[in-house]
Amino acid sequence: MGVTFNDATKKLLDGNNFPVLATINADGSAQTSVLWAKRDGDTVIFATVRGRLKERNMARDPRVSVSVFDQENPYDYVEIRGTVEMTDEGGRELINELSHKYLGKDYPDEPAEVVRVLVRITPTKITGNAA
Repeated sequence: MGVTFNDATKKLLDGNNFPVLATINADGSAQTSVLWAKRDGDTVIFATVRGRLKERNMARDPRVSVSVFDQENPYDYVEIRGTVEMTDEGGRELINELSHKYLGKDYPDEPAEVVRVLVRITPTKITGNAA
């Protein structure tokens, strides 16, 4: 049975709070990125561009951690550890949906050669005040 989100975790992910993704660099050091994300059932999804450091790190090592805290009360937070799966399908649509969530408008057009990757985090452990 997989790890599921409680109501407090769902509320954090469904709100306009900014997650921080941690990936593992090739030398074993940590790399973090602030990003837009949303909940899809009991997974977290976001979009990135193929070739960025976080995408290369996740392709090499799918273990990640994402932390989210409530902007209104930073003591309410959750850390979701898990593994990622990536696909080229749906990345452009997702970045536009996330732009509406965080900015209230369409994401600017990108050149056709930009490949948007949809990343899905399946949780293996959830910790934090809201966990």
